[in-house]
Amino acid sequence: MRSADRLATLTLELVAVPSESRDESAILRLIRERMDTAPGLRRADEAADELLYLPEGRRDGADLVVLAGHVDTVPLGGAPSPARDGRTVVGRGAADMKGGLAVMLALAEDAPPSDLDVGYVFFAREELPITESALGPLLERSGVLRSARFAIVLEPTANTLQLGCVGNLNATVTVHGRAAHAARPWTGDNAIHRAVAILSDLADLPVREVSVDGLTFRETASVTTIAGGTAANVVPDLVTAHVNLRYAPSTAPEEAEAWLHELVGTGGVVEIVANAPSGRVAVRSPLVERLRAAGDLEVEPKQAWTPVAEFGVAGVDAVNFGPGDPRYAHTDDERIDADALRCAHDTLTRFLTGPTRGDA
Repeated sequence: MRSADRLATLTLELVAVPSESRDESAILRLIRERMDTAPGLRRADEAADELLYLPEGRRDGADLVVLAGHVDTVPLGGAPSPARDGRTVVGRGAADMKGGLAVMLALAEDAPPSDLDVGYVFFAREELPITESALGPLLERSGVLRSARFAIVLEPTANTLQLGCVGNLNATVTVHGRAAHAARPWTGDNAIHRAVAILSDLADLPVREVSVDGLTFRETASVTTIAGGTAANVVPDLVTAHVNLRYAPSTAPEEAEAWLHELVGTGGVVEIVANAPSGRVAVRSPLVERLRAAGDLEVEPKQAWTPVAEFGVAGVDAVNFGPGDPRYAHTDDERIDADALRCAHDTLTRFLTGPTRGDA
């Protein structure tokens, strides 16, 4: 098995290659160069925004399991320059999710013996709206990928096993009024005042807890941006707010949209910007139990959106499991610990190798 130090060194190499969304060509090139030398794999699909590697020969009766990860990051922001700080790798993408990519590369190169056929997917633009993700089009055109029995998405989970994911609905709410001089506001219709009234029910909405297969997901609605007004002495005639709604796997995308329309009522105009569906909870898959047992993993719901949803839409059971800590994802002090990388690598190695005879 890989040492923690070697995994950290590989992670740092990946973090050192900037790969902000829509600018992933350099890191895809680095990954391709390494994966092309991995034993027993062939490049089955390659576009400018993704890489798919599958076993050179499929074995009769062997289930196809796919390890998947996105190669893009959010903008650099105030993240530190890529570096090693003792046993910690710091820099943009360390937690989300270049540590996971390093584990994938190490597993492909180590090729532990397995009763499973193992494939690997690296894809771009996950940090953008789902309409821009490179994974969805790949799933549409690759029948072999859709035939996979199981997918493990190495999103940051702090080495817990996180099932499903919440849906992610983004919309704009526009409130119209009528402009007037601020000295005579009764001659107009203040759009900001109207918006405050319209959005107050949404702002006061309590978190809704929804149980799905014994896991509790939280449905939330938040106003994330708001803009209105043109001058200090003008009654505003227009307000635009951005609303983000997260919904449980038991809620269909169209039900989430209807819920938002109900919250806003008739006083505002709702425009759906993007609606990424929730991910189904694959709690009954025997491969989920095999993974859980491989690391004696805690099982949690995924209170965020991840590509598990895209695999689910394609009919593939998928889970989230990765070495990054979600509390560092997208932060200016993004980091990952070498021991967390080793834990994820060792757990996945045991998963792929399978139970020993004494465990059977």
